[in-house]
Amino acid sequence: MDGHKYTVEIFYSEDDEGYIAVAPELPGCSAFGKTEEEALKEIRIAIGLWLETAEKEGKFVPQFFCFMFFLR
Repeated sequence: MDGHKYTVEIFYSEDDEGYIAVAPELPGCSAFGKTEEEALKEIRIAIGLWLETAEKEGKFVPQFFCFMFFLR
C-alpha cells in the first residue's frame, strides 16, 4: 500500500452474498470477498491500485485519516 493507511469499512451484503470493503477517503475504491478476510485483502490491493492510478493521472491523493476496519 505504499506506506499509506486509510480507513476501511467492511459490511456483509445479502444481495451479493459476501463482504464489501470500502475506503471512504478514496472515492469509488471498493472490493468484494466471500469472507471478511478476503474483502480486507482485496481492498488493500484496490487501495494500492487506486493510489497508483491517481498518481499516474496527476489526480489529488487524499491524506489518510487512520487505518481501521468496521464490521456493520
